[in-house]
Amino acid sequence: MDKKSPIQITLTKRDEAVTITQWVYSTLRNAVMNGQILPGRALTIRELAAILDVSPMPVREALRQLAAENALEIQGNRRVMVPKMTAMKFSELCEARITLESHAAARALPYIDKDKRAQLIALDKDIDDAQDKGDLEQITVRNQRFHRCLYTANPHQVTLPLIESLWLQLGPFMKLANSRLKEHYTIDRHNEALEAINKKDALALQMAIASDIREGFAFAGTPELLYNFIEQSGAE
Repeated sequence: MDKKSPIQITLTKRDEAVTITQWVYSTLRNAVMNGQILPGRALTIRELAAILDVSPMPVREALRQLAAENALEIQGNRRVMVPKMTAMKFSELCEARITLESHAAARALPYIDKDKRAQLIALDKDIDDAQDKGDLEQITVRNQRFHRCLYTANPHQVTLPLIESLWLQLGPFMKLANSRLKEHYTIDRHNEALEAINKKDALALQMAIASDIREGFAFAGTPELLYNFIEQSGAE
């Protein structure tokens, strides 16, 4: 991609209880996770500070945190980029998602009541609406809300930070993944998950979540397709 292409970062109003550094970190984290900072797009601290209308200092601190989470890479010339992706790393991230999220779903199942199920149904409808509109970014955002709502039904869960770390590393590639959904995502796996929840079937729920994740990246299902995907993303 063009390393100087326009960038759109969603800005939210900062609560007075939140420091500027915390707000900058949250804003940039969401931008990466939701695919607003694409692979190959070089940024500078000064450019990000201008976009966020803040001084360079909170941007620099937020970038340090995101670099520690493997979400962004600060280069020697102070430019910021999404870390390079390899076929092996991409496959590892996807398999880690399947392992952690199918586990989190099964552990959450006993805690999902009628109200929580209704909330999941409403969130799934929101995803369908975004798909009908072709809003690739909102597909990502709303899909994360669905999965987050499911996993956090378990009041004792400890895996969400690990799961979100994987979302963060895969986030820059999600727009391309969502642009190919109709080619590979022919069965609504969220409906399968909701039916498994209704039946209290943990194994069926795990299988639905695993298929949901795997089919979301089916466009990169072979080494050749994955290589072409990474090349198209500008990550190598």
